Amino acid sequence: MDETFVAMGKVIYDSECAACHGAQLEGQANWRERLPDGKLPAPPHDETGHTWHHPDRQLFNITKLGLAPFAGPDYPTDMPAFGSRLTDAEIIAVLSYIKSTWPENIQKQHDLRNGS
Repeated sequence: MDETFVAMGKVIYDSECAACHGAQLEGQANWRERLPDGKLPAPPHDETGHTWHHPDRQLFNITKLGLAPFAGPDYPTDMPAFGSRLTDAEIIAVLSYIKSTWPENIQKQHDLRNGS
């Protein structure tokens, strides 16, 4: 991984993602339990969450387009689509930063989901 690109991803993550997903990628408390409004709290992006269970293309598309194209337009969520706020390269940098924090065994499992 390109360290400069990962560092850029951390800066963007800190400004755009950390408020919900946590400064340490820890997510919000009880992230698997729906809130009274039907929404799920933001999941962690560290190895304890499910981010690494999804291939890169899906993570990119969810970040760029939001959850509606995947979960339906009526799915209750606070996750915004970042396509109008971040460039494709910035989204890839954020995802690169997140992946860089995972232990090697989790990175390898994630790579398998990408077919590599």
